[in-house]
Amino acid sequence: MIVYDRLWETMKKKNISQYHLIKYCKVSAGQIGRLKKNNFVSTHTIDMLCRILDCNVEEIMEYRVDVSEAAPKSECKTKTEQDNAPSEDLA
Repeated sequence: MIVYDRLWETMKKKNISQYHLIKYCKVSAGQIGRLKKNNFVSTHTIDMLCRILDCNVEEIMEYRVDVSEAAPKSECKTKTEQDNAPSEDLA
């Protein structure tokens, strides 16, 4: 799950309010709402925020494993797992 807690911390450090983003930087109130709820936002929005705040992506968002929605291990094998798997004869 992607969370945007770092965005609010970065904005506070740089003394930039949500109002400022909406009024002067053309960030929509809907985008702010989605960020607050940790919902999907486009890479364009992330890029725009990085430029406005003069920061890196890591200062805006982070990935956290959501244990409440943990899915079973993927059926997709890594390259190492594929290389180490016994070969299947097609005969």
